[in-house]
Amino acid sequence: MMKYFFTKMSGSGNDFILFDKKINPKLELTPSKIAQICNRRTGIGADGVLLLEPSANSVFQMKYFNADGFEGSLCGNGARCSLFYSTVNGLTKSSDIKFEFSEQIYSGSVLNGELVKFNFQQPKDVKLGFVIQVNGQSIKASYINTGSPHVVISVEKVLRDNEDSKSFYTSLDDFPVFELGKKIRYHEEFAPTGVNVNFIKYEDGLLKIRTYERGVEDETLSCGTGAVASAVVACTMGLAKQPISLLAKSGDQLIVDFKFDGLEFTDVSLTGPVKVVFNGEITI
Repeated sequence: MMKYFFTKMSGSGNDFILFDKKINPKLELTPSKIAQICNRRTGIGADGVLLLEPSANSVFQMKYFNADGFEGSLCGNGARCSLFYSTVNGLTKSSDIKFEFSEQIYSGSVLNGELVKFNFQQPKDVKLGFVIQVNGQSIKASYINTGSPHVVISVEKVLRDNEDSKSFYTSLDDFPVFELGKKIRYHEEFAPTGVNVNFIKYEDGLLKIRTYERGVEDETLSCGTGAVASAVVACTMGLAKQPISLLAKSGDQLIVDFKFDGLEFTDVSLTGPVKVVFNGEITI
């Protein structure tokens, strides 16, 4: 049994436990340990774990583990938290911070206060306006990989069953994100790895978003890669023009900006708030 130091962080409501390998050189994480740490009743509680390790090519190397204990794909809010940590804790004094994730170099910057910008690679595997069968109805959806695979669905495309008649959802507030999100996450269309599912509605100049995340297997208060995926799809649907402001379930706003030439999305970035919730130590 050893004690390890951690920092609990929140990226617009998406919360993480960050371990710095420089401070904890003997730390070894297993899926069962990570799942235990992320448990909100018997552990610290988080959507995932961030592990920062030394890198020969950049300021640090980031690894991300979902709350289920297994290594995950790119996490946009986790990247923003890692960038903030590296600045606050003196890992770098540069305004343009480069770090390594999954053998690729990414960059970002702390703009002012607790506002952090993260630069994405070019989105890929874009598939717009296809139909999937869920709950006995045909739902129009779009797919895009922003470092993690995402499905984006406008709530107005989903039928609500009323006792008297059938109508479409008009609000995100009472939308069944968990129930429908889980069915789509495990849909045969996206087997075997599954997919993250975002439900959106554009109103009052904001793209409102709620996300069901695989690996967490629940709705999260915010999802960075999901915000980028939703903004890109909203742009192609003609709902909004970049930069696009998104309202997360947490109540925080995210800004997604990019260039779009009608074929490709480039210079994609995600900007939003980051907070250090607390520092602590845990015995493992």
